Amino acid sequence: MPTLYSLKDSNIHKTWLLMFFFSLFVIGLGWLFSVVYNSWGILIFAIGFSVIYNLFSYWNADKIALALSGAHALPREQNENLYQTVENLSITMGLPMPALYIINDPSPNAFATGRDSHHSSVAVTVGLLRMMDNDELEGVLAHEMSHIGNRDILVSTIAVMLVGVVAMLGDLFLRISFWGGERENNNNGGVILLVIGIAAAILAPFAAMLIQLAISRRREGLADATGVLTTRYPEGLIGALKKIEAYGTGMRRAQTATAHLYFANPFGADKAHRKVSWFAKLFMTHPPIDERIAALEKMANISA
Repeated sequence: MPTLYSLKDSNIHKTWLLMFFFSLFVIGLGWLFSVVYNSWGILIFAIGFSVIYNLFSYWNADKIALALSGAHALPREQNENLYQTVENLSITMGLPMPALYIINDPSPNAFATGRDSHHSSVAVTVGLLRMMDNDELEGVLAHEMSHIGNRDILVSTIAVMLVGVVAMLGDLFLRISFWGGERENNNNGGVILLVIGIAAAILAPFAAMLIQLAISRRREGLADATGVLTTRYPEGLIGALKKIEAYGTGMRRAQTATAHLYFANPFGADKAHRKVSWFAKLFMTHPPIDERIAALEKMANISA
C-alpha cells in the first residue's frame, strides 16, 4: 500500500530520471552538431555561454521573479497572522523563515523563490489572503514552503540551463548552415547527416521546452504531497484549490517566464470537469486542478 512518503520518494526519483535523460539529450545534440561540422567549438561555446548566463540568473532569479510579479515586501505589522503561519511552518519543516512579499492582485495565488532555504522568499496575492480561511491559507503556504525545502529552485535552474544550451546549439547550427559553414564530408552520407542536424536544430528547443514543463508539473505534485505531510490536513489544500478553480480569472501581471513558480496557473485556472487532452497537458506548467484535487483526496484516504 503506497504512503505519502513513498509517493514523495517516487516523485523525486522520476524527476531526477527526467533530468538524466534531459542531460543525455543535450549531450547527444551537441555531439551531432559537432560531427556535422567537425568542430567541438560549437558545443564548447554554447555550453560556456549558457552556463555563464544561467549562473547570473541563478544568483538573481528571485529578484527578477519578484520584480516581474510586482511584489513588495510585507511588514509584519500589516499581517501578523500570515507571519505566524509561516513561522509555524518553518519550525515544523526545519527551514529558515523566508522573506514575505505581497502582490496587489485580486486573483488568489502565491509563489516561492530563492536559490536555497537561506535565501528564500514567499509572495502571496491580496486575493489569496482575502479568499482563504486559515486552514486553506496554511495549505497553500505549506505547498510553497515545500518548494523551498525540496530544493525545487535547484532543479528548475538546472532545467533552465539545459534548455538554454539546447536553444544556443540549435541557433548556432542553423546560422552556420544558412551561411554555408564548411563540413568535412560532402558525400551523400554527409548531406543526410546535415539534413538530420537541421531538423534536430529546429525541433530540439521545442522538445527541451516540453521536458522542462514536465519537470515543472512533477515538482508541483511533489509540493502538494509534501504540503499535506506537513499540515496533516489535506482538506485545507483541497479547499484552496477548489476556490482557485472556481475563481478562474488569471492575474493581471502574469508572465510566461515565471508562470511555473506559482501555486496555480497565473493565466487562469482550468474549469472543473473540463476535459484536458494529453496533448494540451504537454504545454501546461501545472497539472490540471481537478487532477491535483483527486490526487490529494486519494492521499487523504490512504492516510486515514
